[in-house]
Amino acid sequence: MLNRYLKYGRLNVLAGAALSIVLAQPARATDEIQVYNAGIAAVGQFTIQQHLNYVPLGLKDPPFPGGLVSNHSVNGTPEFAYGVTDWWEVGLYLPFAVQDQKFLPDAFKLRTLFVSPNADKRDFFYGVNLEFSNTTPKFSQTRFTLEVRPIIGVRNADYEFIVNPIVDAGFGKLGELDFAPAARLARKLGHDTFLGLEYYADFGEIGNFPKLADQQHTLFLVTDFKLGVFNVDFGVGYGLTQSSDRWVIKTIIGYAFPVPGSNSSAGERSAGGPVNPMSHTSTRFLQP
Repeated sequence: MLNRYLKYGRLNVLAGAALSIVLAQPARATDEIQVYNAGIAAVGQFTIQQHLNYVPLGLKDPPFPGGLVSNHSVNGTPEFAYGVTDWWEVGLYLPFAVQDQKFLPDAFKLRTLFVSPNADKRDFFYGVNLEFSNTTPKFSQTRFTLEVRPIIGVRNADYEFIVNPIVDAGFGKLGELDFAPAARLARKLGHDTFLGLEYYADFGEIGNFPKLADQQHTLFLVTDFKLGVFNVDFGVGYGLTQSSDRWVIKTIIGYAFPVPGSNSSAGERSAGGPVNPMSHTSTRFLQP
């Protein structure tokens, strides 16, 4: 009888440990991997970005029952943005994933971004992005979420350092408040060519962080460059903990439409992540 209780006790401990690991994993698929730099579209300008993230080697268990397995998945979103003023931009996302040759749509996201005007010309810049998400059960345990993303950065002629101390809020009985910061350090190599490191983390629920091994920490080697009128951001990420995807490949391709009635062209403005971080000769749009 004692052996029987000990056996069940061990099973309960193992089951509890497995459950705690599952609950500690992030609750949403990552359709956008990007550090915001406070650059926005010009007044009256439309921009578009295509985000694509592929996980060649990742977690093989879902983050929650019925959730999307990240291993061998493709996550992404087209992102449409419009410059309202020189300090305000609005955007729309249509996230999706591809897993086991199945296309999985994920409703939509709306965002509003407020920044210091002419951030590309400032040595110190700042802003805040608010992003409201309506998600489907495959991607999140909560239907509605809100991301609050402060933007704080400094730069000189050669380097740029940016921090996004992100807070994610999920609504509903399974919702929680998570801390998921991101940071970027980039170096100018040549005209329209940059190399840098980006760091993305999910510490988990604020006030109840799990142990380090159960948090998500990923370091990316990234490069930004122009390809004709398109801006390209490419990065390869390595997961630093057992709860992180081991390898992640990210790509962002951006295009900024010319502003009606102005002399600016799409080639003079960078779009979103694929931006020239240290450029002081043109207006930059790096959001994400």
